Amino acid sequence: MIISRTPLRISFVGGGSDIASFYHHTPGAVISTAINKYIYIAVNRQFDGRIFVNYSKTEIVTNISDIENNLVREALKLTGVTGGIHIASVADIPSEGTGMGSSSSYIAGLLNALYAYQGKHVNAEKLAREACQIEIDILKKPIGKQDQYIAAYGGFQYIKFNADDSVYINPIICKIETKKTLEKRLLLFYTGITRSADPILAEQTKNMASQTTKRKIMTKMVHLAEKMQNALNKNNLDTFGEMLHENWILKKQMAEGVSNPQIDKWYGTALKNGAIGGKLLGAGGGGFLLFYAPEKKHNKIIRVLSDLSCQKFSFEPQGSKIIFID
Repeated sequence: MIISRTPLRISFVGGGSDIASFYHHTPGAVISTAINKYIYIAVNRQFDGRIFVNYSKTEIVTNISDIENNLVREALKLTGVTGGIHIASVADIPSEGTGMGSSSSYIAGLLNALYAYQGKHVNAEKLAREACQIEIDILKKPIGKQDQYIAAYGGFQYIKFNADDSVYINPIICKIETKKTLEKRLLLFYTGITRSADPILAEQTKNMASQTTKRKIMTKMVHLAEKMQNALNKNNLDTFGEMLHENWILKKQMAEGVSNPQIDKWYGTALKNGAIGGKLLGAGGGGFLLFYAPEKKHNKIIRVLSDLSCQKFSFEPQGSKIIFID
């Protein structure tokens, strides 16, 4: 039995610049952190040679090609596991459509567990690169690279995406007190709305490939990532909320469906009651709302957003790891 644990993530600014249609023109950059919400993958030997896959449904097959779960199917092919295996997963929060990079955490954790099952240790770079290979190159998902890299590496990171497809991971260097203060000032709310990010991301990808205006907007978001990195490196949180807000206003211009009247209402209510800035996590349309606010305003914001579920979290310094071997 092998069990891997892989963190989900919160992206602050620059999201979308990790898509090839942008960074092949202009380098992209995001500020992202892993959090202490996880996806667990358990892998065990199956005595009869068949392949059991348990997720929101159960699959029992003899041949890899018959597996409906495309992430599991391609991970088995890539790692060379041919059969006689039982794979099960569990997540700390809803695993689809929440804007926390769950599919990328799933595939990074699955690859980690499958390699460990074969007695192989792989580093974070290999996990991230192969997770991208499966999701972007093989399955042709209209997504970027930040989720796979933050899932594999963990930590609080400035991640740069280069035109040659290389990815640079630069840890945010600041005092531990700065990170703790930032954690305390963040509020995370579950909207109860889940959605597929693919249509929004597909439109955004198309827009950035064909529209100079959209690329200019995304370039402003990349500059915000650089600005936020510089401020954090100086232990300065004075403009963190304003940068979150500016990024959210820019993001809503990138594609239809990023927000909707209900999300805008929640966002506006939070700002009227003390939040300085915020954003919807992920591509948009649902999932989790994040706000930055002085701690003294938190109770009021939670009260006026009582129809949403406030979720506690903290930053996670580690990426995907094997937590159990028997």
